[in-house]
Amino acid sequence: MRPITAKKLITILLAHDFVLSRQKGSHQIYRHRASGIIVPIPLHGRNKKIPIGTLLAIIKQSKIPKDKFQ
Repeated sequence: MRPITAKKLITILLAHDFVLSRQKGSHQIYRHRASGIIVPIPLHGRNKKIPIGTLLAIIKQSKIPKDKFQ
């Protein structure tokens, strides 16, 4: 798995029924409409790649299959 940008990650979350719940500082908090799962996204530059460890944690929290992030 390779790191992806915050912009692409947000696009994937929006496609899987997540909505922007709130923002605090450089983090946007997304919430799933049906299940209420909450996923924070760091926005330290929208086109900067998210480190792989952080990305894997976000994928785990979102419960979206890894293959959707390729």
